[in-house]
Amino acid sequence: MHAKRIHESIQRLAKVGRCHSPSFSPDGRQLAFISDMTGQPQVWRMPISGGFPEAATAFDEQVARVLWAPKGDWLAVESAPGGGMNTQIDILRPDGSARRRLTAGQTTNNWLNGWTDDGRCLLYSSNAENPQAMDSFRLVIATGAAEKIADNGGVGHIESATADGQRCLINRVHYRGDSNLFLAAEDGSERLLTPHSPPASFGNARFSPDGRQVICISNRDWDFAGLCRLALDEPGAQWELLCARADAELVEFALGRSGETAALVWNSAGRCELEIFSLKAGQVLRRIALPAEVAAGLVFAPDESCLALCLTGARHPPDIWLLDMHTDALRQLTRSPHAAVDLDALVRPTLRRYPAQDDLMLSGWLYVPPSPPPHPTVLSFHGGPEAQEQPRFRYDYQALLQAGIAVFAPNVRGWVHEFSADGEHAHVPRLELLHYPFCHYEAWRRRYNILSAQHSTDWGFYARSRKAILHDADGGRAFF
Repeated sequence: MHAKRIHESIQRLAKVGRCHSPSFSPDGRQLAFISDMTGQPQVWRMPISGGFPEAATAFDEQVARVLWAPKGDWLAVESAPGGGMNTQIDILRPDGSARRRLTAGQTTNNWLNGWTDDGRCLLYSSNAENPQAMDSFRLVIATGAAEKIADNGGVGHIESATADGQRCLINRVHYRGDSNLFLAAEDGSERLLTPHSPPASFGNARFSPDGRQVICISNRDWDFAGLCRLALDEPGAQWELLCARADAELVEFALGRSGETAALVWNSAGRCELEIFSLKAGQVLRRIALPAEVAAGLVFAPDESCLALCLTGARHPPDIWLLDMHTDALRQLTRSPHAAVDLDALVRPTLRRYPAQDDLMLSGWLYVPPSPPPHPTVLSFHGGPEAQEQPRFRYDYQALLQAGIAVFAPNVRGWVHEFSADGEHAHVPRLELLHYPFCHYEAWRRRYNILSAQHSTDWGFYARSRKAILHDADGGRAFF
């Protein structure tokens, strides 16, 4: 492909839009969501019946999250001034007026956690009092007064609050891959809900409507995370596994207001599957076929008549869809702009499995250009390292493919090391902290059991002398 055409292709693909993070209005007739259709992520509103969205914000900074207040009078917005990590929280009217900054600004980090059910208070996490921790706060909208709910001593956030606002569920991270849930009361007392032998994770925790149970995702006693429940009022009660699978891991769920129905998103080898689960009957009611590979951002309408979710995939930019809970019909609500980009012509990857040097089966996603092989090939390594490569919309991959360059994105493995203050480290099983040095491809292959030259030749997708490495992590991306 000519250099000018490659440059134009990259520009077009980089401008493909995204819509995500849906939040229903209290009457269920509208959705607020985030889209970059005008160049950078902002808040938009539109009726669930369809139509053209209306902008609710025109901030100079990028918006990361939006939550509609239970009374419908406010939108709470988390934004990133300068595009950095020092996110701030504002409230504004649904039409975009009366914007008010609630957090301190400058170098503080603030995470929007949610509203109390009465809409009087906003729950958030902040390092305003301790730069080394994300503590939990409650802010009264009418007065702007903030009260600390919990001193987390590290990374923590509020997962849920009871309807009366007197109790909260706080998630605290011990280290990556290990966390705990605490029940925090209005009088300042706390109760550990998740005693366990580490590592184990607990997340997406929700109170039942009556506040007597906690439902969350956990892998405490299981290889794959599932849906769990704890009865708060029963002395000596243990976590009960409600739903789990041997072939997939639960990554997200949404709970209907009645507390009887949940929507479950399972990760099966990187692809997402959606199931509707009855907590009352304790069984899966049905599985919903998805038009794209990855689902996230699930939220029920207040009357549970529909479910909003964000779907994305190799050929699908992130968009918001609505699932009719009566008919199981999926309807695309938003249409992310993709000027001069034929989505149907984009490449879908295939999942490839191969044995490591110790015969453990590993996997990765292979993207092959439509042109005849062999192809120069980029190896793309995800960050984490406990993250997982998934077939999401990647404009950078598609730009490489249009230039005739194949992409293989493997899932790496290993351990995590927990370092103490004196520099010594204790070994924690399951994961490995992967250091990404500047090195030759063969050194990478031998060190991390990524892919042998024989596998690559068998698959016939790369030119042996033309390889590059793309590393994707918190520090950015780099070609080695």
